[in-house]
Amino acid sequence: MGQLGMKKFFLTTLGPALAALTLAPASRADEPALTGEPTVLNEPAEITQVVDAFDGDDPFDLHLSLGFQQTWKNAKIRRESSINQPGLSSGGYVADTMNVAKYTETTSRLNTKASIGIFKDIALTFRLPIILSNSRKLEGLDGSDTQQPIVLQGAPGEQLFSLPFESPKRSGIEYLAVGLDAALMNQFRDSTKPTWVVGLEGRFSVSEPMHACNSSTNGLNQPGPQKKCAYPSDINRNGISGDDGNNLEGNFSGEREAGVSRGTTGLELHTFLSKRIKYIEPYGGFKALFEFQNDSSDYGSTDLKGSLVNHPPLEGTMILGMAVIPWEVRDQFQRVSVDFRFTGTYRSEGRDYTELFDALGSTDAPTLRNPNFSGYMDDGAGGSVVDEGSQKVYFTGLTDVQQHGRYTFSTEFTWQAGEYVKFSLGGGYTIVQSHFIAFDQACNPDFSDDISKSGPCRSTRTDSFGGTTNSATGIPNPNYRAAINTPGRRFLVDDSNAFDAWLNATVMF
Repeated sequence: MGQLGMKKFFLTTLGPALAALTLAPASRADEPALTGEPTVLNEPAEITQVVDAFDGDDPFDLHLSLGFQQTWKNAKIRRESSINQPGLSSGGYVADTMNVAKYTETTSRLNTKASIGIFKDIALTFRLPIILSNSRKLEGLDGSDTQQPIVLQGAPGEQLFSLPFESPKRSGIEYLAVGLDAALMNQFRDSTKPTWVVGLEGRFSVSEPMHACNSSTNGLNQPGPQKKCAYPSDINRNGISGDDGNNLEGNFSGEREAGVSRGTTGLELHTFLSKRIKYIEPYGGFKALFEFQNDSSDYGSTDLKGSLVNHPPLEGTMILGMAVIPWEVRDQFQRVSVDFRFTGTYRSEGRDYTELFDALGSTDAPTLRNPNFSGYMDDGAGGSVVDEGSQKVYFTGLTDVQQHGRYTFSTEFTWQAGEYVKFSLGGGYTIVQSHFIAFDQACNPDFSDDISKSGPCRSTRTDSFGGTTNSATGIPNPNYRAAINTPGRRFLVDDSNAFDAWLNATVMF
């Protein structure tokens, strides 16, 4: 075939086909799915997933989760001391190295959660953590149980509690949480943007607040049987209140339940951001938890004018992590992801439940069982004396805790087996910064304008002519207990760590 014949062949045979391909619209990856074509997976990392509703042909979504979590916590309790002994102090100064006790705590928890989609990228959540069992124990630390009169001394000749010490087992509903989450951005709706979730959660105590209890039946400083969970106003721990009516609790007899909730109302605010990049999805975010004490809890009796700290700690948390998706079958709604996470938490100074809450709060030692008076008055000679008509303040076991940090490294394996079910298995290790757990100060300097109510919170100045002038430096803190709050006698938590393991199952409708 000659050159002219070849040209004629291409023009008449291939020309129309090439023209059709040139004029045809380009195929796009984001075209609408055809009828009957399976929907691909479009959920982000677990931390930024928000159940939604009225999304295409899916008018309603409901996720129900059930999980089991086990926590093991260990810590060493130490105390300040100026005893001149090897390993403690060389004398002349205070060291915080005196061994007191080894603390262990084991908690079994059932985590239940329901997430309901109420609109596109907006969900209402409900959580109900249920503590199946919580046990706490104090044992001797490097021979401290053989020196209890020294390491656990209150007033001279008085011992605060004995080792080993075991708290009663607690169980019940930890709190009821109601929250709202919203995805302000969604990468799978707009691939140019990350997924950004903001939310808030309210936590409400619906069960008995924790009360200090002692599993032993005999006291160290009182003869005869003692109540295990006595009221703070039960000075002799015999079931009969020693109050005359001034205390907030009133007159009570018998004993109360150990309780399991914190006795607070909490508000948590959180925001998280994630971005899927092929097989990985890095993320980060912040959480803030504010707690407000309920008057029905033991916090109510510490909320007084002279208190330096009468509120629970505030908590701020930073989260950084990355989800790795090594396997995914989108048209079958199957996925495997592995989450690696670091969580850093700052916990402010506040009145809180501590490792010694039960041991100190249930003691029969008079220095802690006897009440403080909340006010002072003019003695008529330029000084001030205790006002015995003021409110009596009983020790409940709640103490002022120093600010500290907590750092958690965790990993979680999630397998989404299909469109309607997924499973998660994870574990975490937490390190807690060393901190004092008896941190109250003797005087509140915010009230220094009335010398007649200053009590011991005053200073004396001598002028050049030999005259003296008294001035108030504050008013006494009614929650201050010299036996445990005086520098040189304070308790602290050291070498504290915890390990968590959990298993969750989620069904998705």
